[in-house]
Amino acid sequence: MPLTPLRRFSRPNRRQALLAGPAAALLGACRGEPELPPIDARWVGATPVRGHRLRDATAGWPAAGDEKRVGAVVVGAGIAGLAAARALMRRGVDDVHVLELEDAPGGNSRGHRLGGIACPLGAHYLPLPGPQAREVSQWLHEIGLLKTEFGRTVADQRHLCHSPQERLFFEGEWVEGLLPPAAPGSATLTQYRRFAKAVEDAQRIGFALPSTRAPWTPAHAALDAVTFDAWLSAQGLSDAPLRWYLDYCCRDDYGADSRGVSAWAGLHYFASRHGFHAPGDESDAREGVFTWPEGNAWLVQRLAAPLGERLHSARTVLRVEEARDHVALAVHDERSGSVERWRAPLVVLAVPLFVATRLLRTPPPGLSEAAAALAHTPWLVANVLLERPLLPRPGAAPAWDNVAYGSTWLGYVDANHQSLATTPGPTVLSFYRAMPPAERMALLQASADTAAAHAIDSARDMHPELRLRVKRIDLARWGHAMAIPAPGVRGHAAIAAVRNARGRVRFAHSDLCGSSVFEEAFTLGHTVAERA
Repeated sequence: MPLTPLRRFSRPNRRQALLAGPAAALLGACRGEPELPPIDARWVGATPVRGHRLRDATAGWPAAGDEKRVGAVVVGAGIAGLAAARALMRRGVDDVHVLELEDAPGGNSRGHRLGGIACPLGAHYLPLPGPQAREVSQWLHEIGLLKTEFGRTVADQRHLCHSPQERLFFEGEWVEGLLPPAAPGSATLTQYRRFAKAVEDAQRIGFALPSTRAPWTPAHAALDAVTFDAWLSAQGLSDAPLRWYLDYCCRDDYGADSRGVSAWAGLHYFASRHGFHAPGDESDAREGVFTWPEGNAWLVQRLAAPLGERLHSARTVLRVEEARDHVALAVHDERSGSVERWRAPLVVLAVPLFVATRLLRTPPPGLSEAAAALAHTPWLVANVLLERPLLPRPGAAPAWDNVAYGSTWLGYVDANHQSLATTPGPTVLSFYRAMPPAERMALLQASADTAAAHAIDSARDMHPELRLRVKRIDLARWGHAMAIPAPGVRGHAAIAAVRNARGRVRFAHSDLCGSSVFEEAFTLGHTVAERA
């Protein structure tokens, strides 16, 4: 659904009034359609003008003056950058400083507050780490989310997603889980089981999270060479509910559907984690996930806290130049408007690769080629403040993650799902949409009213009365939210070369694994710091 103007936002159309059912009385349908007050909609979060300052920058080095000399500089306070700073400090590197473009750390894991309720601006959960995510697991033990009891790893139940975890709005009612229902003996169930077998076969050749911990063989390269869509068709997996579900999973994790990601990426989603299980199989339970009202911002706060005043927000790095014995940086202070000079023996660029190419006066071999191999998908996140709960609909009870079958949106999560309050009250629903790269400019130019109208419209069938409950909508737009693991990305030689680069400038960003996943970013940041 492109971000084109919709109907007048302050007034529901007649179809909405008829669909509202019990809400019809509130609409005053018998007296015609009332004029509802406009919704307070506004943009929050990332500031595009700062990133564009780097794109449009033409100035050279700042004039001679005071130079900040420090032990190490990390550019970017996303998950990879914060993990790199943590690892450097643990290694005894003195005076580590982090420079962050925005006013708060976290990248696309930042959080927000709306009407006094915490909510996410981006990433909103973390699966329990698998055996290959050693660095993530160690850190979760340190902060108390995991502990060892009688030789077993146990998660803190207070932070695990409460049940019910997921539901799907399918053919007019809610059903448990996100996999469309399949009747016994149906063609859909047969296809589910065939795909489950394909995932089992893939697990035998080796998949892991982080992905760099798995082998890379000719079989992996063959999967990386074709789209997931083409691979599924070649396997005879054409059932509509199955294909919708697989497209949903790819859009959720990668920002693109099965036509845009490689077969390696599509299988990796399942084979590196919980597998795939058809309804009725013994192992059809979903894995546990950690989540909080503010999403992964809860984790960001704990990664960033040890930095204290060494985390410098509102700093746009304009230029990075590597010399024989140091690295020099030109940094624009967004608050004062001044340009600072920084100098350190080591710099970690924890930024997207296309940004790194603009920063470096002399890019290392392969960086430009690696950046050109990646496309990034824009995301729209709409946090909707409700003054009172939504009306019940047939089927499964309200869940944390709520998705409509067939929608171009990814559904919504309920910020208050983790609350233990016995009386329901105001809450925030966070709606997500991964958009095609071709719509990036439309997203940048869209008004908050237009974007908010699209979010409300995406829930029209699930909750016809939603417009009546809305008090305010805060929207976040991510122009380059995540890299897409398109065919050829995972096995790209130039990307691997940048990932393993040596020198005084190192690189740590989820771009280097072709997907924006917490475990990938954290491990890359930690590993770069360890090697340095």
